[in-house]
Amino acid sequence: MDGKVAVLTGTKKIEVRKLPVPEINDDEMLVKVEGCGVCGTDVFEYKSDPFNYIPVNLGHGGTGEIVKMGKNVKNDWTGKTLKIGDKIVCGPATNGDIYGLMGGEKHYFNGWLANYMVINPNSVVFNVSDMPLDLRILIEPAAVSCHAVAKSKEIYTFKHSSSVVVQGVGPIGLMVIAQMKTLGVRHIIAVDGNASRLELAKKIGATATVNIDDGDSVAAVKELTNGKGANFVFQCTGSTKGASTAWKFLTDHGGICEVGFFVDNGEATYNPHFDVCMPETKITGSWAYVPEDWVEATEFLRETKDEGLDMTQLITNVYPLDQMNEAMAKNMSGTGVKIVYKNNQ
Repeated sequence: MDGKVAVLTGTKKIEVRKLPVPEINDDEMLVKVEGCGVCGTDVFEYKSDPFNYIPVNLGHGGTGEIVKMGKNVKNDWTGKTLKIGDKIVCGPATNGDIYGLMGGEKHYFNGWLANYMVINPNSVVFNVSDMPLDLRILIEPAAVSCHAVAKSKEIYTFKHSSSVVVQGVGPIGLMVIAQMKTLGVRHIIAVDGNASRLELAKKIGATATVNIDDGDSVAAVKELTNGKGANFVFQCTGSTKGASTAWKFLTDHGGICEVGFFVDNGEATYNPHFDVCMPETKITGSWAYVPEDWVEATEFLRETKDEGLDMTQLITNVYPLDQMNEAMAKNMSGTGVKIVYKNNQ
């Protein structure tokens, strides 16, 4: 049986190749891909190959249906039974492999930007058959935000009265906003320069928005917090300028979580005296996720559905496999939110 794989063969060049689908062994599964989100990490790889993975079959936030199973595969990571026909998502393997970020031809069909995926041994698989496709596609970015919130809870106790700034309302920032909403936080300020994303932030939980293009964002946040500043800031921009500004939003004894830097975008500046020591600021960083975050992400997304928060609004653009270059260009343009591949075959 032949399948199709979107292969990054050079910077800003994805080619779709028709190749034989590998035979699985007793510890593997074959999954028919249904969809996959295009992540910022995919775009960084697409633009400059910072990890030296080319040639690589990208895509690490996908979902699909089990079509073949090795005889030794019985359960998902939580112990739930697996069978042919079940819908799954898959986090990083216990040996450190990350689907869609393994270079070389031997890892074709190990990225979700394909129509079939081989799920290797040691994989952290979750049976999410009860969830619709669009929510399943959002589990991976939700796991990123769940990890950020979990790390933040280590340094700050969120209360209903807390004032929280989320700077950068791309897919991760929007997920954080929705999580703050489900935690009962009543004062959530979204900060960004994209008006349409700020409007979406309001729909999923932000109580106020600040457009950085309208003037002094720090002054605007202070005005929205009665001159005090926010109790906590999630910095989700991936921008060094944004990272330098985030400190200024805070009140004394506040906290900050840096979520936005998954590759080296350069150095940011802060003042140790005024930004950290004198106000006694608590600081944490968040990097990707652990398996428990995927469990939390699925429960979080189920909860948003029950509460009437339509997280599928984050999916703004859908592309078939043979238009992955166009999908990457759309992502880089900043004119959509979550760009998604869906298998139309």
